Amino acid sequence: MENKIKKINLKHSFIFFLFCNIFSLLTFIINDFTISPLICLLLILSIGISHGSLDNIKGEKLLKILKINNNSIFYLLYSLITVAVIVLWIIFPTICLIIFLIVASYHFGKEDTQFLIIANSYSNQILFFIKGSLIILAPIYFHFDETINIFKVLLVNNENFYYLLDFIETNNILLFSIILSTLAHIILFGKNFEIKKFAIFFDYFSILILNFYFSPLLAFTVYFCFLHSIRHSITLILELDNHDLGLGFKKFLKKALPLTILTAIISLIGLYFLNNTYNLDISILRIIFIGLASLTFPHILLEYLLEKNEKQRN
Repeated sequence: MENKIKKINLKHSFIFFLFCNIFSLLTFIINDFTISPLICLLLILSIGISHGSLDNIKGEKLLKILKINNNSIFYLLYSLITVAVIVLWIIFPTICLIIFLIVASYHFGKEDTQFLIIANSYSNQILFFIKGSLIILAPIYFHFDETINIFKVLLVNNENFYYLLDFIETNNILLFSIILSTLAHIILFGKNFEIKKFAIFFDYFSILILNFYFSPLLAFTVYFCFLHSIRHSITLILELDNHDLGLGFKKFLKKALPLTILTAIISLIGLYFLNNTYNLDISILRIIFIGLASLTFPHILLEYLLEKNEKQRN
């Protein structure tokens, strides 16, 4: 199964790389090419969040390991963490944003690479974080002012935070950080080299291309939906049926649809109420990023606890 995942993900990375190059040509063919933030939201609420829609199954699996028979405990705790993140973001937006960016860097780096790197050493964990930081650094580097405006929309109004970002940008620390991330890609690529690891570089150049040509929101949407989410979903599909990818996909859709639809409905209800006070674009940005943060923390915590308890069990 491990070799099969590597082959599929290499093909996926190559196709995604070609897609990013073709997609970027639109900026030359069509003047002022853009895609509505509403389209970005709909893509994230469908393709994007679907890869986390089997968390209920993973949660039930974790409860069995912990010998807890009441599955409602998982749903209660998951919901409480989600709500707590939103409340904390409203109260401490700057701290929550910084923590979210750090956690997201590690999450993206690990989830997009761990199918190639088996060893779970501390050095690999650090490399995953530095590699994944490219997702955060690239939009700030290529579209500094636009990214700052998104942070402000996300309730972050701390002047010291923006002073620090301006210092980092004007002193080429951003560029140095991207170079550091590039080195992490190279090191991970060279560890126990095999052809399938070219997926790392396809992903690297795809992320740079997206963020160079497109707005931070559009670049993130394309990455999150069509690289990160699909990659994670491929693993879940093969876990459901390692022999028949088509049958595994059908099983995945059946299991993922309920929570995906529920999350989308809650998000759209939230959008409706926010839009009564703010304009549509601001409301969409808050739903996307604060909403993703509220889902990311319990998702990562669940993955960590499940992985830790399975290792102890074995």
